[in-house]
Amino acid sequence: MQFKEITDFVHALYGTGDFVPLSVPCFAGNEKKYLEECIDSTFVSSVGPFVDRFEKEIAAYTGATRAVVCVSGTNALHMALMLSGVQRDDEVLTQALTFIATCNAISYIGARPVFIDVDRETLGLSPDAVHRWLEANAELREDGCYNRRTGRRVKACVPMHTFGHPVRIEELVALCNKWKIEVVEDAAESIGSLCHGQHTGTFAQIGALSFNGNKTITTGGGGMLLFQDSETGEHAKHLTTQAKIPHRWEFRHDEVGYNYRMPNINAALGCAQLENLDRFVESKRRVAAEYAAFFKGMDGVQFFTEPEGCRSNYWLNAIILENREARDAFLEFSNDNGVMTRPVWELMNRLPMFEHCENDGLANSIWLADRIVNIPSSPRV
Repeated sequence: MQFKEITDFVHALYGTGDFVPLSVPCFAGNEKKYLEECIDSTFVSSVGPFVDRFEKEIAAYTGATRAVVCVSGTNALHMALMLSGVQRDDEVLTQALTFIATCNAISYIGARPVFIDVDRETLGLSPDAVHRWLEANAELREDGCYNRRTGRRVKACVPMHTFGHPVRIEELVALCNKWKIEVVEDAAESIGSLCHGQHTGTFAQIGALSFNGNKTITTGGGGMLLFQDSETGEHAKHLTTQAKIPHRWEFRHDEVGYNYRMPNINAALGCAQLENLDRFVESKRRVAAEYAAFFKGMDGVQFFTEPEGCRSNYWLNAIILENREARDAFLEFSNDNGVMTRPVWELMNRLPMFEHCENDGLANSIWLADRIVNIPSSPRV
């Protein structure tokens, strides 16, 4: 395989000298200005105008009815599952090909992941595989869906839009509605991505975004809940701010709350980043197009492109190699030669915390995990 040809192309594409990182943030707008406003106002913690502004602007951008900031995407997933009614010992259908945050959020509640396979065309949870598992293992009762073998309630389903590529979300939502299963969209990686013209994270009743340092836009660390009804959104705002009853001086709380509040200083960074989001996405899509042209016809390498009918943000570009040996050889060569690359995450069912969890065999997930390599994906602006 043409390992040197690939690394030379990446160096030329980014022109950054000896080392090309995988994904770095771009600060090209009002970041410093808004941060200075926070410092000058002294509102740098969880109260301040940028928090409300960031929520309203994200809601407007995505088309959500309500958006609520959190301190991380993991917190957002945790809260989304709680608000969806997931309880201890419930089962949650999700994919093994995902970042650990998905399963950690499920575990915080004491619920149990059930790992279902992904589609090779989307890298996300397969509606066909979910349908097969439900038909073979589940039964509908008056109060919901149950796993016939374990007797546990199957309460929720968490698909992830992997690397920013939309999953077949409309089919999943329709299927889960039929089986009385709540869908929580893990859109942590897909801000700016559309499926049939609709923003990811808004197909289910609740979606979750992430603004980690390597995401398309960043708040340093942070997340956002997206809601389709304002009442649930207001309840989430209450719970994520310690469930404090508003009062000028009294400290009274009416539920067990969570300190998931995003500081104003982080929200200020997010507001500035959001102003350039479309610019960042277009740049990342141009990078992806140049990769696609470069890899076209190259033996042993497939560049992963957006699913049909979708507009991906190409958060992380991915190539699929012939086998695990080729993957490992390329990872070693590229990292030795100044191009940061990485494999996809270890499959969740192979981690000690989740190796006991039920799965459907995960044929596509295993095939992809042996072959995927992420390559540099930073915007060029």
